[in-house]
Amino acid sequence: MPDQHQQPVIQEDPIAAIATPLGIGALAVIRVSGRGALDIAGKVFRKAVDPDFRFGDSKGFVAHFGRVYDRDGLVDEVVALVFRSPGSFTREDMVEFSCHGGPVVVRHLLQALYEAGCRPAEPGEFTRRAFMNGRIDLLQAEAIGEMIHARSESAYRTAVNQMQGNLSLKLDQLRQRLLESCALLELELDFSEEDVEFQSRGELKEQLMQLKEEVQKLVDSYQHGRLLSEGVATVIVGKPNAGKSTLLNTLLGEERAIVSHMPGTTRDYIEECFVHEKTMFRLTDTAGLRESDEEIEREGIGRSYRKIGEADLILYMLDISQPDYLQEAEVVREFRDTYGRAKLIVIANKTDLVPDAEERICKIQEETGCDVVGLSAKQGEGMETLLKQMSNMVEGLDKLHDASVLVTSLRHYVSLRNASDAVGNALSLLGAYAGTELIAFELRSALDYVGEITGKVVSEELLNVIFDRFCIGK
Repeated sequence: MPDQHQQPVIQEDPIAAIATPLGIGALAVIRVSGRGALDIAGKVFRKAVDPDFRFGDSKGFVAHFGRVYDRDGLVDEVVALVFRSPGSFTREDMVEFSCHGGPVVVRHLLQALYEAGCRPAEPGEFTRRAFMNGRIDLLQAEAIGEMIHARSESAYRTAVNQMQGNLSLKLDQLRQRLLESCALLELELDFSEEDVEFQSRGELKEQLMQLKEEVQKLVDSYQHGRLLSEGVATVIVGKPNAGKSTLLNTLLGEERAIVSHMPGTTRDYIEECFVHEKTMFRLTDTAGLRESDEEIEREGIGRSYRKIGEADLILYMLDISQPDYLQEAEVVREFRDTYGRAKLIVIANKTDLVPDAEERICKIQEETGCDVVGLSAKQGEGMETLLKQMSNMVEGLDKLHDASVLVTSLRHYVSLRNASDAVGNALSLLGAYAGTELIAFELRSALDYVGEITGKVVSEELLNVIFDRFCIGK
């Protein structure tokens, strides 16, 4: 984790932006940060009880009530909260104005600040400055973005744990151990002519095996972490008119997809999210699977198969009101074998249209070897059973939201996988009695891969990719 007490503060050029959502509301918050931020804020602010008040004389974490003026006169009555460097979020001098939440008010206040010497902040620039000034590391900066965009309790809790630095601490510990092993090998290279061994190869092998095991655990946690942060990719598939769009609408509680008795209504996939018992499901309603001569429908079916290949959970819908419903049993078995990575739930839909629904469900179970949920998507009958089955399929995910160390980002996963491979290469070189320089090279690579995650090793391009995803004012 960054040591903000040792790192000097860089006061960059002053920036200003709204930190709350655009629109009409009771309040809006406008942030000012950077070199001369207190003086610039003071140019537009007048304290009600002290006309000679200056922000430069104020202590940090103190609020002041007053008015903001522009060239045309009064803009609004505001509360100005002062943060003195290095005790602010960016570690620069900062002022936050709480004004009335109308878009015209916000526009006038921002314009007054721009004319006084600020420039508009870029996306994520406040958080980027917090990272550059050592207030947070890169992983924590990303966790702030994940927390803001979290759509389930599990995703929120995981982001909070990462923002607190639990994963950062674990990675710093791993990096320190790698650094120590690498340093000893570098010393051997410096004394290569004297044939000195600063660490026995047996000890080094044992340490690297432990390191690889710990790094691999983090790599393996990504599958769970991804499901928590992104949601369980759940694809609804089946023939046209099986009731896929009706099921999507019922699960969402709104008319999101067009429902029609005409086959082929859904030409492209529709994707929406809903949360059930802390787990977020990313639902995809796909085009009906059938042979088609129409170019647009064929493209939609092709996209459906691509989404199926990415699924964590497949809901295969059968229309048991059709006389040939059992003919799809073979297709279901093919799905189970072809997409074995994903969980599969077979749904016998339209139970309200047949008197012998239970008997038909039993026949489907016998033919497919899968658990089958009877359902009337149109009437909503059987929905609780389906939701319970969906939760059972991803059982354990909601228990992971208390885990302190969990990888949720693809970027972190790739870096950790590369680090694991590099340590594995070093172990292979040890086993082959390779030279010290080759082993040290692999450990330096592993060191860099771990450092990429927290920002110990970072490029300008990577920072732009990460912070451009943030909203203005954050």
